Amino acid sequence: MRFSDFVLLLNALWFGAAFIQFSIAQGNTLKILVPREERGNPIAPTLSASVAFLGAINLPIGLLSLYLLVARPAFFQAIEAQLALFLFFAACHFSQFAYNLPVLMRGGRVGVAYWPVLRGPMLRIFVIDATLFVANAVVAMVLGS
Repeated sequence: MRFSDFVLLLNALWFGAAFIQFSIAQGNTLKILVPREERGNPIAPTLSASVAFLGAINLPIGLLSLYLLVARPAFFQAIEAQLALFLFFAACHFSQFAYNLPVLMRGGRVGVAYWPVLRGPMLRIFVIDATLFVANAVVAMVLGS
């Protein structure tokens, strides 16, 4: 298996997992984002329902990765297409990583606001998105050289 194939597989698994976490396991996501003492807040169900949009965004990205890996469509044979798509995947991971940076800089959870970036599931998300950003960017750099 080539490194680029391995990265596509990781993309498919990670974005698929994000779909499950945010769209199917919304209640679990709420427990990660909202401290226990605030889960009775009337806004909590709205937050829980709204994270489904995160999963909805992640699902097609994961399916695209899987499609490129399994179907090997003709358009993906061109180096320019591969470069563009790996840059796209890198940007997807970077954007999710980057939105955690300000939370991290504020020290994570502040009272009931934000979420703990440096422990638990959010740390795993933070690290994996950073790692997959780098992996996709490396594939794009190799393709571009």
